Amino acid sequence: MLYSIAMHSETLIPVSWRARPRSFVALMSLYESNYIRLQALCGPPSALAGELLSRVPGDCDLLLNVVEQTPYTTSLSLTYLLAGQALLDGSAGALQRFPDVRIRVYADARLAEAQHWAPRPGHPALRALRRDAERELDQRWGLNMMLNKWLEYCLERGHRFG
Repeated sequence: MLYSIAMHSETLIPVSWRARPRSFVALMSLYESNYIRLQALCGPPSALAGELLSRVPGDCDLLLNVVEQTPYTTSLSLTYLLAGQALLDGSAGALQRFPDVRIRVYADARLAEAQHWAPRPGHPALRALRRDAERELDQRWGLNMMLNKWLEYCLERGHRFG
């Protein structure tokens, strides 16, 4: 009986390790979530090589490119291939790459960090997200939150590599 009372009262104690949003601890949790989603999308990042394309009916083509590999890290670029605007003569324009996110994967820590994306986002909400981030931590938070939601979206659409 004493044990159950002690267990019940422990549930009422505030937990101090829970992270505040946009804190360093929360950012590391976001990197961990990015890693889990990225691994669901492409398998172990250390096993990837070259360029890989994922095609899903009703969605843009998704291109993954391995930029650099070391024993403990893999650098990737991940982007949608968007059809360019039609030219004046009616022919299709060049493919555009957006958001063209550069990702560093830390295999030993099981973390994936979005490092940067296309320099001038075309969508107003993405421009505002970048403009409003003042501190470095806020910039990393915004970029990695975008990656996290985008990876979730790609998985829901059915994209997979490998």
